[in-house]
Order: sequence, then structure tokens, then C-alpha cells
Amino acid sequence: MERLHARYPFLDAARDAVEAADVDLAALVADGGPAVERGRERVERALLSGTVAAEEPRIWSDRAELLSYPVARVLVSLLDVPGAVEKYAAAEAATARERFVDDFEADLELKSSADQRLTLDRLLADFDMAGRVEPLGDGRFSVAATAYLELAAGLDDPQWRLATRPLSAGTLPVSRPELYTLLREAVARRVAEGLPLSVPDVIAEPLDGELAAIRRQIEDLDPPTGFETVTPGLFPPCMRALLSRARDGESLPDESAFSLVSFLLGVGLDRDAVIELCSFDGERAARVRDRIQRLETDDGVVATPPSCTVIDEYGDCVDPDETCNRIQHPLSYYERQLDQQPAEELTDWRAQ
Repeated sequence: MERLHARYPFLDAARDAVEAADVDLAALVADGGPAVERGRERVERALLSGTVAAEEPRIWSDRAELLSYPVARVLVSLLDVPGAVEKYAAAEAATARERFVDDFEADLELKSSADQRLTLDRLLADFDMAGRVEPLGDGRFSVAATAYLELAAGLDDPQWRLATRPLSAGTLPVSRPELYTLLREAVARRVAEGLPLSVPDVIAEPLDGELAAIRRQIEDLDPPTGFETVTPGLFPPCMRALLSRARDGESLPDESAFSLVSFLLGVGLDRDAVIELCSFDGERAARVRDRIQRLETDDGVVATPPSCTVIDEYGDCVDPDETCNRIQHPLSYYERQLDQQPAEELTDWRAQ
């Protein structure tokens, strides 16, 4: 098992390496050990911090790191927490982007040997995009329109709209960082593919301890929702700031838009109310409707908003107050603020 496979466990070659090693997943989880421990950390870090990078990378072997990936996929499947799969896939993809950008830049500068790093050509081939992405020079690339539309579908920033790019011979131009973002989206799609898994008891039961530990760590990821009263003045500082930016017409980054919209859904607003509160109209309103549709599962459950830790990493934690220091989730903040106000003094925004 190579270091490259451990860094990019979603690659076809990494999966082939696991199969070639004839690893029995049931036996692996029954025995416990480093791969299971790292798999638990992988899920915890994904859901709490938006990354799957180990806190202490040097203590894990390449084997433990690679095998922690299938273990993590099992654990996140067993969690049954709304939005957990999406957050896990996004964290795997975000971590992969950091790593492959480092590798690609090293490749450009010839800083390391080829067998130690992932190359752009190899990643494109792994996602069947060889021939669908071509260099144009000066750090720009042409991307087949079909591939672009598929990978940019989940990106809400106006810069990704098809109308903003010249279409020529079925291709669209992108910058190098934009290509990296599209590849991040490709990784997220692959990681999420097939999740949640149907896990047999022989694999699930030995993981009861790890699952309980994860639940204790992320208990605030299942925060209170569906409040009877919606009072924007009692929102946490981070959400008040994002709401103000949205009302001012700013196009929020994808992560910030997700945080705001999922929070507003969490407090009990429906699609139309979210759009009205944020003063969205026209194309912005249409994009928000599409985002909300993606956040809802088939049974109407909405993906849980990010925790305070993740919001801080997005750069959206602003003006924290004393309540912020005592909670780990924006919805928990809102619940506390409501509890501290006399009921007769609360005004529901929807009734105004």
C-alpha cells in the first residue's frame, strides 16, 4: 500500500490496492486497531472540523490511513444523522483539494519525484476526464461543457453560471483554481456515491463503541430545530452578519450560503420565507430554491447547518459573545436566546 493511496483513498488504484491486499472488512473491524481508530477520527474531524486530515499524521501508517477510509464510510453510514453523508463527502473533498493542489504545484516546479505525488493528468484520467480537459496556456484550461455542467451543478456562486463563460466548440474556459474546484466537486461526488451503505450486522456490531464515541463528539450536530418563533434579532452574530450581507446583495461564497440557508431552514422557515427574509429575487432566488432542494432528503429532512467550529474555519465567525463561548452550534445559540426572553416580548418575524 503506497503513500499515494493513503493520501487519496478514493482513487481507483487505492481501491485496487485494498482488494489486492485481500482485506476482510468484517475481520478488520472485529480486531479493532489503528485503521478503526483512525476511521473514527476521520469521521469526527469531517463532521466537526470540515477536514479528514489526522491531527497527528505521523502516528498512522500508510496501511492504517488507507484502510481507515472504508471504515469511515461504514461509520458515517451507521450514524443516521441528517446531512452527515454530505458533510463527510465535502470534508474528504476539501482535504483532497488541499493535497492535490500541493502535489500539482510541486509537479509544476519539479520539487518531488513522480511516484510520491498525484499529477493532474492522473487525476483527470481517474475521473474519466482525460481528453475533456485541455490546457490553453497561461494557467487556463478548456473543459468540455458536459463535464462542466455536471461538476458545477452544486456551486451557487454566479461565476459558475454557464452564461458567464464563452462557449466554443462544446468547451468552456476555466482558470487553474477553478479547475481545482471542479475536481474537488468530482471527489465529493465519488465519495458520496453509494452512501449510506447497507451495513451487515457482522460489521456494524463491532463498531458500536466507535459509533457511540462519535455520537458523543457530534451530539450538537443534531441540534434543536423547528422553533415556534423566528426572531432574527436573536440569531447568533455569525448568522446576523451573513443575513445582513445577503440582504445587501452580496453573493456569498458557497460555504457561507450553505451555512445561512441551512440555519434558516433549521429555525423553521420554508423556502419562500428564506427567500423573503434574505431579500433574494430573480436569479438569486432561483439559486436558493435549487440549493434548498439539494439540502432536503426524500422525506423532507433538511441537512444540519455547520457547527461553530466549521463556521469559524469558513471565516464566518464574527463578534462572538458570551453565549457563543458556551455552545457549539448556531441553533443551540438561538435556543438559548429564546429561552432567556420573556414569551410576551418575543415577536415572530413571520407575523409582521
